[in-house]
Amino acid sequence: MIRHAGLLARRIEGDWRGVLIEGPSGSGKSDLALRCLDAGWTLVADDRTLLWTCQGRLYGRAPDTLAGLVEARGLGVLPAPARPFAEVRLVVECAPPDAVERVPEPEARFLLGVCVPSLRLAALVASATAKLGRALTYLGVRP
Repeated sequence: MIRHAGLLARRIEGDWRGVLIEGPSGSGKSDLALRCLDAGWTLVADDRTLLWTCQGRLYGRAPDTLAGLVEARGLGVLPAPARPFAEVRLVVECAPPDAVERVPEPEARFLLGVCVPSLRLAALVASATAKLGRALTYLGVRP
C-alpha cells in the first residue's frame, strides 16, 4: 500500500521509531520534515510511503524512485541521507491550528490491520517539531 505521506525516524532509548506524516498538499508535511531533519531526525520517505506489515507490525519505506529525496518548497527536490525503512509507531495528521484540540482524547488508526497511535498537529507552528518528538516518545511506545 502506498500512502501520500512522509516517514521520519528517530532513535529513542536504542529503538528506531517512525512517524508517518499525513495531510493535504500545503499542510506543512515537507516543512515539518525539513525542520525535523535539522533537529537530528532521519528521513525514511518524503511525499509517498510504501507500507507493509510483518509479524503484526507496520513498516514503511520510500518507493525506489523517491529514496533519499526530500522536497523543499521553493527550492525543489533535494538529496538527503535516509534510512532504508522504519517501523511506523505514530501517525500524525497535519492540520490547521484551529483544528487541533488543546487536550485531545487518545486516538489510533488502523493501517493494514495494525493499530497505530495517531494525533493531529499544526505542522507550521514553531513548536511542531518539539511536540512531534514528545508525541513519538510517549505515544509511539509499543504496548
